[in-house]
Amino acid sequence: MLLFVFLSVFCIIFFAAQGRFQSPVLAKAVSTIAAPFEKAVSWVGSQLNYVTSNLWEIATVHEQNKMLRNEVDQLRIQNLQASEYAAENARLRALLGYKQAAVQFDLVAARVIGREADSWSHMIVIDRGTSDGVQENMPVVTEKGLVGHVVEAGPNYAKVQLILDPRSSVGTLVQRAESRVVGIVEGDPANPTMPRMVNVPKNADIQEGDVIVTSGFGGMYPKGIVVGLVSSLENDEAGLLKIALLEPAVDFQKLEDVEVIVASREAPPEPLKTPPQTPGTETDPVAEKQAAEGTAAGDEAETPEAAQAGDGE
Repeated sequence: MLLFVFLSVFCIIFFAAQGRFQSPVLAKAVSTIAAPFEKAVSWVGSQLNYVTSNLWEIATVHEQNKMLRNEVDQLRIQNLQASEYAAENARLRALLGYKQAAVQFDLVAARVIGREADSWSHMIVIDRGTSDGVQENMPVVTEKGLVGHVVEAGPNYAKVQLILDPRSSVGTLVQRAESRVVGIVEGDPANPTMPRMVNVPKNADIQEGDVIVTSGFGGMYPKGIVVGLVSSLENDEAGLLKIALLEPAVDFQKLEDVEVIVASREAPPEPLKTPPQTPGTETDPVAEKQAAEGTAAGDEAETPEAAQAGDGE
């Protein structure tokens, strides 16, 4: 260190006095001695410049990386939102198409906002209530088929009992023209995801793949709403009736938007009529009396015509 200080002072004195006297030999000696120091200082300066430049570039790259990460996160959020909006748009378009096609119904669109914890697969909660015209016992559907009916309605919410609930009961029939077999669809406690059609005669014309629709009997559900497809057939415990397991038309695991039928302009089904009985085999005295009165009235109506025909002859 003392040598370095001495050489530094000597160089300073030498360069300060260089203009006053000329000493080529001494100048050459000083340049030779100072050259390593100048080289070292130059190397240190270049290294400092290199390190400073790298640090600046690292800091710049870090800031750019941070900005790019934020931009990627924002784009990812926007992409998720766009996908959600697209899915919602598709669902609402399907419901709108069903609303435009089902002109016989007055529909109120609703969104599923919850499910009851104790009956997760049997009851849902929607965001429409009495203030929107929703009342108890109103049917709930989607564009694919029947969901259930309203069992409780508040000012801004309603509870809907699904057709998967064992307490539910829907009058149905086979849509196939050659069959038209009627039955009742109810939830199956042993299989919460697939309802079953019961009270089907053992010799009834029902097959796997048949479409099951509402029959309209009972007055709650309009006729013709799709309930599901027959997945399999089995006999009941007594062996006298058939049970048809159904694959629901609605995917209840993905249920998000529904329509409530607040009014229906469809005519109610015609009441069942007793077929005419063969004379002599009547079992109902009232029916026998009505048949006799009808026969007598017919004879009285035909008597004048027969008389006129006889006069003409």
